[in-house]
Amino acid sequence: MTTGVRRRMGVDERRQQLIGVALELFSHRSPDDVSIDEIAAAAGISRPLVYHYFPGKQSLYEAALRRAADELAGRFLEPHEGPLGARLLRVMGRFFDFVDDHGPGFSALMRGGPAVGSSTANAMIDAVRNAAYLQILSHLDVQQPPARLELVVKSWVSLAESTALIWLDGRRIPRAELELQLVHDFAALAAVSAAHDEEMATIMLRMLADEPADGPFGELLDRLTALLPLVPAPRVG
Repeated sequence: MTTGVRRRMGVDERRQQLIGVALELFSHRSPDDVSIDEIAAAAGISRPLVYHYFPGKQSLYEAALRRAADELAGRFLEPHEGPLGARLLRVMGRFFDFVDDHGPGFSALMRGGPAVGSSTANAMIDAVRNAAYLQILSHLDVQQPPARLELVVKSWVSLAESTALIWLDGRRIPRAELELQLVHDFAALAAVSAAHDEEMATIMLRMLADEPADGPFGELLDRLTALLPLVPAPRVG
């Protein structure tokens, strides 16, 4: 009879395993509720061995956070092909895939979790937001954004984040509806800014030039057009 021999992992391989195990646990429960003992058991090693690779739960959390942040930032990568509305809708689909799969971890990532107050954690979160911001600018083909466009894009990135956090608390609205609504929100924010600024109006018109009537932006226009007859006329005097 032969017995199985456990393969000895190298240092980097073991660290990556522990990060993966921690991230998986953090994806289903708040990092505050996950102990080092649980991480060790899930990895099939002893508690002291976890501390051999990471000095404490904070450092392991930040390593898992870095991997999650890199993955989340990657969800905003999208080929520059086809209408902008359809591109943004695909981005929102991948973004909500991540949120759906890593609910408690996503909440902890954006709200602080056990790393609250950590400059490292805060820097990683800001890097995700900035990566999303730069990706949207690249889709708009703008290298030097005017102040109003910067405001629109950064506000929309924050809106997507806060919408996802609220949605996680009960998931009361179908995901697909929220993904489409967020694409509509982007168009609405841009349109309001365009109404106040000529440079933004130029960007907005260029953005809509190749949009099909049956795309996300065209659907928003149809919805608003149908709503207009129901809007009461403004009072005079």
